[in-house]
Amino acid sequence: MSISSDKRLSRRHLLRGAGAALALPLLDAMIPPAWGAPSTFAAWKKSTVVQPRLLCCYVPNGVNIEQWVPTGTGADYTLSPTLKTLEEHKADFSVLTGLGHPASQGGHSGADTWLTAANLKSQPGADYTNTMSVDQLVAAKLGVDTRFASLQLGDMSGTGGAGHSHTLSFDINGTPLPSENSPRRLFDRLFVPETTGDRTAAIKRYEERRSILDDVANEAKSLDRKLGAGDKRKLDEYLSSVRETEKQIARMRAWVDKPKAEVKETGLQLSSKPMDGHDRPMWLDVMLELTYLSFLTDTTRVVTFEWSREAGGFGGGGENHHELSHHGGDAGMLDKLAKIDSFHLSKLGRFLSMLKETAEGDSQMLDRTVVLFGSGMNSGKGGEHSPKNLPTLVAGGKGLGIKTGQHLAFDENKHPPLSNVLLAVAQKLGVESDKFADAAETLTGLV
Repeated sequence: MSISSDKRLSRRHLLRGAGAALALPLLDAMIPPAWGAPSTFAAWKKSTVVQPRLLCCYVPNGVNIEQWVPTGTGADYTLSPTLKTLEEHKADFSVLTGLGHPASQGGHSGADTWLTAANLKSQPGADYTNTMSVDQLVAAKLGVDTRFASLQLGDMSGTGGAGHSHTLSFDINGTPLPSENSPRRLFDRLFVPETTGDRTAAIKRYEERRSILDDVANEAKSLDRKLGAGDKRKLDEYLSSVRETEKQIARMRAWVDKPKAEVKETGLQLSSKPMDGHDRPMWLDVMLELTYLSFLTDTTRVVTFEWSREAGGFGGGGENHHELSHHGGDAGMLDKLAKIDSFHLSKLGRFLSMLKETAEGDSQMLDRTVVLFGSGMNSGKGGEHSPKNLPTLVAGGKGLGIKTGQHLAFDENKHPPLSNVLLAVAQKLGVESDKFADAAETLTGLV
């Protein structure tokens, strides 16, 4: 039976009889055309910007590791059942297994430590202490010439709480950088021109913030002479945050009068909701489309994207991702978890296809874009949340010196830290440093 597009059934339609009132299940005929419609966005065919870029995509709760790890190593490896979802892109990514964060305690703080490798309990007397994330190290290098040094995306806005972060990004002092979860707000921020009134208000706001920071700095200098060594150290850390804020205000003021890139919202499902199980596939698509557009227009070159908060998340059909991650070895739950893993990889594959379809210089966007995909925990064979053998893919970046099309396998109990990967990626993106977190060196075989 067909239903006219302008005559939708109501989910509140009641079946009445013998005094009973039962709500109908959600049927396709009940879904308005504009709600959760598949994306019709098409990749642009050419980029006029030839620049290195970084996207870090995080999935919570680990994966079904039994269905994730490939067989064989090197270039002749065989894709695992889950990774077959990316078969058409096999030459474009490397699978890294056995790596982890030795300093991490595991549990539900995986997103907090994925890009920092920090020991969150390292400071005596403090419940939580984080460090700078690798994306911010890269943003300090790549972000000086873009409107936004970096973007933070997630399915929940803000920063969240300690150990349950809504963001993957942490500044030089380990302070979380707030995330955006609304496609509409993100599009407006990136591409909708400000009015004259908006610009005037922004300039006034920046000048007021600069004045407040000047007062704070002066007060701190006078206080410094009265403090002991420990307090002076804390004050220095605080003042470094003030200086970073001053730089951010200066860059925002400089961009106020520069026009934003012209981008139409055609095909973008900007009303998709991140916490709606039905909208979930469309929301992931549109956030990745906006990431693609921000790279294409050189609005930013660094993006972190937490697809779901740790201890949360949905599958493609609205399944409870976190609940399934505590599978306890149950075969049925593991099968459902593997389907969620494949769903996530299908969205990653779509994004990689957009980058490959877009010509850039003498190659394609993917060749100068590094995409790090993974999780800060491993749900393991029994559902435990371990910081060992973290599922990790590194895609793209061939033009920057990243080696792809291989499986690099390590013993999870004798492994080099995942920080070796983060350092290798940072260096290939132009960061001139031989240190990051607990990295001993760059990962052998990746670069």
